[in-house]
Amino acid sequence: MALDDDVAKLARNPVFAPLSADALRLLAFSAETRPLRAGDVLFRRDEPSTCGFLILSGSIALDSAGDGAASRILRPPALIGEIALLTTTTRPATAIAREPSSVLRITQPMFRRVLSEYPESAERLRQALASRLDGFIAELERVWSRPAGTQG
Repeated sequence: MALDDDVAKLARNPVFAPLSADALRLLAFSAETRPLRAGDVLFRRDEPSTCGFLILSGSIALDSAGDGAASRILRPPALIGEIALLTTTTRPATAIAREPSSVLRITQPMFRRVLSEYPESAERLRQALASRLDGFIAELERVWSRPAGTQG
């Protein structure tokens, strides 16, 4: 039953939602569940990033300034390291469990394998990401087109 639970949790995240049930099952089966205690560091800022973490339970604080203050707090079904699923990069923040938590570690090679083996899912994901990017660009254009000193 744990595999089905992980598949359901993956499906609730916008990045994984476009994937087919079979693609999600392969991803869940190959992913590693990591329990964290409050205060455990999941990763540190500037470390190489080659995997993503889906938060299954608890909450994770991101410290992007390196001063110990949380710039964001993420809860299920948030995905940390979305870009790292597609390309190698560095972590922009330190991630620390704020309470007992668990995450599903998804490696870049496995994510790429899933997209390769399930091309229809890869295309749906591409369309969803393009739509999100279009929305982001439209918002930027809206903000940039406002006269100076006004707020929207």
